[in-house]
Amino acid sequence: MTQETIDQVLKFRDERNWKQFHNPKDLAISICLEAADLLEVFQWSGMDVACSEKTDKIREELADVLNYCILMADACGLDMDEIIREKVKKNAKKYPVEKAYGNKEKYTELKAHSKTEW
Repeated sequence: MTQETIDQVLKFRDERNWKQFHNPKDLAISICLEAADLLEVFQWSGMDVACSEKTDKIREELADVLNYCILMADACGLDMDEIIREKVKKNAKKYPVEKAYGNKEKYTELKAHSKTEW
């Protein structure tokens, strides 16, 4: 995500004087609510998990989630690029390629395998 995009979201908020309402608790709630709206796109879809016919709705709901994530990071004084890089490093340790490649198990359930076994 570019700084330009982040600045655009913050400018939108600031032009409406909404920062006063954006405390971490309410932003966390908003992220969950918007994530639920994203999940609703797939509700009752049975085996159909394809996105092709739902792309517009997915884009809209995902944008809402991301906007609230930007606002949450701002409210908490967090740099989004930094926290994402840190999390990827943590996940790389929890999910080393030699154990996680092609495996959907949680890191606590991973067993040593080589790529050639999958």
